[in-house]
Amino acid sequence: MILAGDIGGTKAQLALYESGGSARAPKLEERVATRGSVSLDSLIEPFLARAGVRVSRMVLGIAGPVADNRCITTNLPWHVDGHALAERFGAQVRLLNDLESTAWGLETLGPSDLLVLQRGEAQPANRALIAAGTGLGEALLPWDGQHWRPSPSEGGHTDFGPRDALEDELLHWLRAKYGRVSYERVLSGPGLADLYRFFRDTRRGHEPDDVAMRFDHAAEPAAIVTESALDGSCERARLTLERFVEIYGAEAGNLALKALALGGVFVGGGIAPRVLPFLERGGFTRAFFEKGRLSPVLTRIPVAVVLDPKTAVWGAASCALSDP
Repeated sequence: MILAGDIGGTKAQLALYESGGSARAPKLEERVATRGSVSLDSLIEPFLARAGVRVSRMVLGIAGPVADNRCITTNLPWHVDGHALAERFGAQVRLLNDLESTAWGLETLGPSDLLVLQRGEAQPANRALIAAGTGLGEALLPWDGQHWRPSPSEGGHTDFGPRDALEDELLHWLRAKYGRVSYERVLSGPGLADLYRFFRDTRRGHEPDDVAMRFDHAAEPAAIVTESALDGSCERARLTLERFVEIYGAEAGNLALKALALGGVFVGGGIAPRVLPFLERGGFTRAFFEKGRLSPVLTRIPVAVVLDPKTAVWGAASCALSDP
């Protein structure tokens, strides 16, 4: 049997396959929480015990930089060693960055798994992937003339670049709180909550008392911002989500330029599918292609949101099943 996994900062999706199977047809799959777990072993071992199987191969997409088949996770207190996992479980183990795993999964998607934000003019050329969720992930997919070859990146941790006076203020506010400010400090669940706090501290937009109370007491305050923006109950939440979407589009455009992603840009992660009405209003795509003299290039690049939440595990499975 083969184990594929998508190991995120909040949850993990684990799936079992037989050799020669289809990436989107696992024999068994399960979603488990990662936050609060002491190690990756403590997730895998009970899952395999419940399934009553041993595996010969594992491919695991994990949120963090992977080098020498090892990873210090970005949003979990884990040191994951693929060599140690291989010895413990008696299996071949390959660790992938989680966005690299998602990039592998793009080839498994059909038209119904994508929402097109900008149709553009697709070319057989490089692609790029950006995904905001617990953190901000980015990946490149260079085109070799026949295939897209997923390549990991830690571009979400590059320096945040303000585009106007409001974002200059935001940078100073975040710098006072964190010191260095990366794009992930804005484009993530915690970043969305901080963006709302910034609008509160600078007195932008009306905030109903009940929304303020729910936000202050929520375990996941970003969810309150999203809900209150979508239902129109809070002007401050709407302004926050509008600006979040614009910054998201701007960084997606930055990534498109760095990758020269004429083959398309994909927007993954857990946040985008939850805020589709705001993504479709045009702020994302305007910020995406507002790149001065390079704007005409950006307007021709296809942009689509990945709707299937299991794309990363499909990608890990595709990688595992394609190995000899």
